[in-house]
Amino acid sequence: MNCGYGIHPEWFTSRLASTVFLCLLLFSFVAAKPAQAAPVPVRFTEGMVRGFLELSDLSGRRIASGDFLQTPRAGEIETRIVLYFKDGSLHDESVVFTQQRSFVMKSYRLIQKGKSFEEDMEVSLERAGGKYRVEVKGKDGRGKVMEGKLDMPADVYNGMVPTVMKNLSKGERETVHMVAFTPAPKVVELEMVPSGEDKLFIGDLEKSATHYVLKPKLGLLTLPAALLGRTPPDNHIWTVLEKVPAFVKFEGPLALGGTIWRIELTSPRWPK
Repeated sequence: MNCGYGIHPEWFTSRLASTVFLCLLLFSFVAAKPAQAAPVPVRFTEGMVRGFLELSDLSGRRIASGDFLQTPRAGEIETRIVLYFKDGSLHDESVVFTQQRSFVMKSYRLIQKGKSFEEDMEVSLERAGGKYRVEVKGKDGRGKVMEGKLDMPADVYNGMVPTVMKNLSKGERETVHMVAFTPAPKVVELEMVPSGEDKLFIGDLEKSATHYVLKPKLGLLTLPAALLGRTPPDNHIWTVLEKVPAFVKFEGPLALGGTIWRIELTSPRWPK
């Protein structure tokens, strides 16, 4: 059976697969040598913090609750976000970084598992030596492990975007790098673009939060990602920058190709 203009479907599928493969192959050479970039300077040093988090869908339905935990240790800061989903899923993300004049990520860990994610994933990334380990398991029980070394620029900030955001001047645009796990690790650019001020309320007190759009730049991976329907959407983050900066809200997926969710700070509720 012929498709329009006499093109056989089998030929088209083969050509599409070849194009995707070549683009991915070409991108792998580019990503292996990421552009060097300066780390973000420290304007506000981090210390011990605990916050309570709530994750919901865009309709406001609560899906998960959890903690933001930050502790100093031997000249370093460890930040951890743990989200416990109603369906038993888990998102556990932690980063260790230093803050001497500029922010430098030292190590990163990520655990995602359960029904809320397409596949279970456990990731570790070390700046020293660029070592990484990715363990992935599909819903069919089949798994694979990838290990190796990755050349990372100085401004790789996995797990640190809210921290970096708080240290930007009002209206400042910045581009940093992230390691995207697809599940193979790829260094990509993340453009942080200011998008105006939004009104919010703390009780009856009116405040203003700076809205930033986070734009992942996949480079040569954009075409194959689009063909496979895996192009990541823009993420959004809101931060109060007046006097003492503070994270307010995030909207975006927690995994490549995942559902767009909303993460906000919340307050404890007492039982009646």
